[in-house]
Amino acid sequence: MSSNSTYPHMLAPLDLGFTTLKNRVLMGSMHVGLEEEKNGFEKLAAFYAARARGGAGLIVTGGISPSISGWLGPFAGRMSSSRHAKKHRVVTDAVHAEDGKICMQILHAGRYGYHPLAVSASAIKSPISPFKPRALSSRGVKSTIKDFVNCAKYARKAGYDGVEIMGSEGYLINQFFCERTNHRDDEWGGPVENRARFAIEIVRQTREELGTDFIIIFRLSMLDLVEGGSHWEDVVYLARQIEAAGATLINTGIGWHEARVPTITTPVPRAAFTWVTQKLREEVKVPLITTNRINMPDVAESVLSEGHADMVSMARPFLADPDFVAKAMRNKADLINTCIACNQACLDHAFEQKRASCLVNPQACYETELHFPSTTNGKVIAVIGAGPAGLAAATYAAQRGHTVHLFEQDANIGGQFNYAKQIPGKEEFNETLRYYARQIEVTGVNLHVNTRADSDTLKAYNIDEVIVATGVLPRELEIDGIAHPKVMSYLDVLRDHKPVGKKVAIIGAGGIGFDVAEFLVEDEHLTLQPDKWLAHWGIDKSYQSPGALTTPEDAEPARDIYLLQRKTSKPGKGLGKTSGWIHRLTLRKYQVSMVPGVTYVKVDDDGLHIRVNDKPKVLDVDNVVVCAGQLPNNALAESLKVAGFSVHVIGGADVAAELDAKRAIRQGAEIAATL
Repeated sequence: MSSNSTYPHMLAPLDLGFTTLKNRVLMGSMHVGLEEEKNGFEKLAAFYAARARGGAGLIVTGGISPSISGWLGPFAGRMSSSRHAKKHRVVTDAVHAEDGKICMQILHAGRYGYHPLAVSASAIKSPISPFKPRALSSRGVKSTIKDFVNCAKYARKAGYDGVEIMGSEGYLINQFFCERTNHRDDEWGGPVENRARFAIEIVRQTREELGTDFIIIFRLSMLDLVEGGSHWEDVVYLARQIEAAGATLINTGIGWHEARVPTITTPVPRAAFTWVTQKLREEVKVPLITTNRINMPDVAESVLSEGHADMVSMARPFLADPDFVAKAMRNKADLINTCIACNQACLDHAFEQKRASCLVNPQACYETELHFPSTTNGKVIAVIGAGPAGLAAATYAAQRGHTVHLFEQDANIGGQFNYAKQIPGKEEFNETLRYYARQIEVTGVNLHVNTRADSDTLKAYNIDEVIVATGVLPRELEIDGIAHPKVMSYLDVLRDHKPVGKKVAIIGAGGIGFDVAEFLVEDEHLTLQPDKWLAHWGIDKSYQSPGALTTPEDAEPARDIYLLQRKTSKPGKGLGKTSGWIHRLTLRKYQVSMVPGVTYVKVDDDGLHIRVNDKPKVLDVDNVVVCAGQLPNNALAESLKVAGFSVHVIGGADVAAELDAKRAIRQGAEIAATL
């Protein structure tokens, strides 16, 4: 047990027999897209070194394939030769120089491979890849096992302290174990003993080849969350066999990529799935790692102190703050830049083959490119607007040593985040505002709230540079009756909390339209009620059925809502790649009518008159809420330029295409780095 009084369980060392981890925090695997870039391994080395320096007890890399057929996509990262191993040396050396430990994840995509060479247990196409896999022959299975062992051997050559064998999330090993995807009738299919053999042989032969002083983590799918998923008895059987085969640690895998249940996004309650790791802990002696939506030290501490696991895995929280553990050790959790599980800059980027980063920490994966060195030329800088862009610009500039005055016309900092944090499932946005409030204090930003800045205000402070971050204005619609008392803007609803009737039409199905719909239709804030949330999504804690799925509880809508858009495409099509489907499914659960291809005719006492496919229709609604996009609020910037100030425009005041906090915060950071 650690002597740290606040987080004694989280900061306690973990003795693995041949080596000791300095605490119970694993930085979980993430594919960040750096390996494929020019000088990618140097960038990767800086990325992982920062997390080792920040105190992670053990780091696991993004998935590396053991063979070409195991690629996630063409020319993805592979480890099958000395040449590959040599490239990774720079990464392992950088981590070891910071007194860290690092394991390489071996990931064979199986039928999730986005290429025509994909293989699987059986020739069954996945719903998320266009390529049907080839079924491995019995000989092919044996040579694939050898590929895993070979991959681990080269990982050790590359300086890794161990490997994580990816056996969950619906990848190849999971495909062999699960009856959903294994229809074989040879020694690798049929009864559980045969379906488990592939995983067991990989671990057993890897341990045999690598000896006793090498970490082998097996990532076990404890909850498949798909139809035809594993039974609990099968999960226990595999865990016991993996332990006997020589695994050092077993990590928790939650859900397949094709599962229709959210597992990692913002609406998922914190630590929503640790109960399943606790359930398995009664069945095995090997240390277990639990995972998913553990994003603050107090959450990790309670999970460990209540005996749910021996270790916690956090992936995205280390994107948000590399110094997560170091801050916890100093009892400074209030300084942690918390992961809000938005996926916008990490997973969404990964799925679009772009470099991952982090909405709240634009330096993530840009450690070699985005720096905030102390300035030798201190300036007096005015930042106007304390939304995400202004907060980032002000705090990074002050951190560098500039004198910063931050002007905000409202009583509180946060801008549009003050609306976002009210949406059910977006409660985490409160953490970003808490973080920036503390950053304003520790960096010495001079905050002026309830202050509308203009050129006279700025002259009084002898300002050298002005950063205008005044955000956006709602776009006004031009239709008959737009001034009718039934009509409201999204600001009336989210900012002013004006009463809204029981029947509502929302004009505009972009991000704000979806947010307003969720705000008006769900009263319960299920994210803050884990057991209710699990029941809502049909997850069975008693694990009576395969994959732990049960019939979802009916959702009671607080209002009848129509979500309308002019475009003929599917509503919500432009939402995030990894989270958009959840928002669409949530609104469907609450019986929201989502209607594309709408022409707006007029609003009157009868309601909203529209045409859909040239058919007129009157929606008998109490209110019409306009969420029809935004315009840059940049008039002030123009007048300051005329007054002779050096002006930089960032965030929504620069570009108002949807509310883009990711771009806003990055712009704020980049301008602060250059002034």
